[in-house]
Amino acid sequence: MNYARLLWQLYRKKQLMEKPQEQVQALQEKKLRKMLLYAYDHSAYYREAFETAGITADRIGTTPLDHFPTLNKELLMEHYDEIVTDPNIRQSELRSFGERSSDSAELYLGKYHVVHSSGSTGVPRYFLYDERAWEDVILSVIHGALCDLSFRDILKLLAGKPRILYIAATDGRYGGAMAVHDGIQGVRAEQRFLDIDTPLSKWLETVREFKPNIIIGYPSAIKIFAELMEAEKAANQIERVVTCGEPLTPGMRSYFESVFHAPVINYYGASESLALGAQHNAADGMVLFDDMNRIELIDGEMYITCLYNFAQPLIRYHISDKLIPRASNNGSHSVDVVLCREEDVLWFETKNGREYLHPLSVEGLCVDGLLDYQFRKDSDSSFEMIAQLSDITLSDQVRQTVTRQMRSVLEKNGLRDIAFTVRFVNQILPDPRTGKKSLIINGGI
Repeated sequence: MNYARLLWQLYRKKQLMEKPQEQVQALQEKKLRKMLLYAYDHSAYYREAFETAGITADRIGTTPLDHFPTLNKELLMEHYDEIVTDPNIRQSELRSFGERSSDSAELYLGKYHVVHSSGSTGVPRYFLYDERAWEDVILSVIHGALCDLSFRDILKLLAGKPRILYIAATDGRYGGAMAVHDGIQGVRAEQRFLDIDTPLSKWLETVREFKPNIIIGYPSAIKIFAELMEAEKAANQIERVVTCGEPLTPGMRSYFESVFHAPVINYYGASESLALGAQHNAADGMVLFDDMNRIELIDGEMYITCLYNFAQPLIRYHISDKLIPRASNNGSHSVDVVLCREEDVLWFETKNGREYLHPLSVEGLCVDGLLDYQFRKDSDSSFEMIAQLSDITLSDQVRQTVTRQMRSVLEKNGLRDIAFTVRFVNQILPDPRTGKKSLIINGGI
């Protein structure tokens, strides 16, 4: 998308989101029916599922959404090849592509952007977006990050060539990093990525050299950045903070506002749909992008129908995040997001002072026989991996490989002297509060 077209589409997006909710809902309904019919016509899975529910093509336009079948991650993985609408897409080949391709900009089959889920609810999965869907995502990311500004103020900000620093997991196909990179490129801003693996000394070097005025990243990473700025008594040049990837607690928002004296925007997305909503005012809650998704709350559970990704339709797809509807003064669809993923940073004491290990530094471990794992801090100088194996006879092999990989990670993060052990268990279960597996746990199991 060229710059002029992006600005025009951003202007239209801004105008749409300021329309009365009834008009937005009318557009949402139109998009919903288009998606349902497309899925019926192009997906073998949905055609059979709809007809089993008694819904044929002539009834798609009038049947209430709650009459359509739901989908979950188990069904998605089991029937992936029948769900996608391009017959050339194969889940096995998609996985192989994601595992071998180190360049996140490389397109699958030359036309699909591939996003890797974090695996917090079980086996990591891949989601793909065609070019039109990806443009919609980029537009929503830009709009969400600047949602509190008028279009005139947006133009003024972009004309100043903002310097944007992104702090998160950047090594891999994480949707947030990919979308932020392409969004920053789209608005012609200067950008610098700071991977959470980077030692703190390098953070300071990057900040002093780059002098960012906008910071984007996980709340846990931005908190480290804020504490670093306070400790160094560094001059505050940040004009805008955008958090994503983890819940932003009221206390964390308040802390960021007090440190940076800047607006704090909380962007909400998931691998299944990278454009879900944004929050720029804690009092108003999270404003959902109703032009991008239809979200249902059923018995406290969240179901999403993505309205823009026709390559991989997700219709009434269950997501473990919890939403609580709330009233809004401006008529927008506003919610509180609760009980979704929040990871802790592991802090250690080293010979050179305090240093940390972010969960996503170790989340991508891939070892044959290692089915699942968590980490537990033992002390200020040690931690352990709690591991579940597919075959207990592989324990010695897995222990050796994991230890070798972890020592490399620790070395990279300036944690050479930190002790690390592996403990095997029969099963690792999700956190009953969130429905997601915590990568970092407190205490033993």
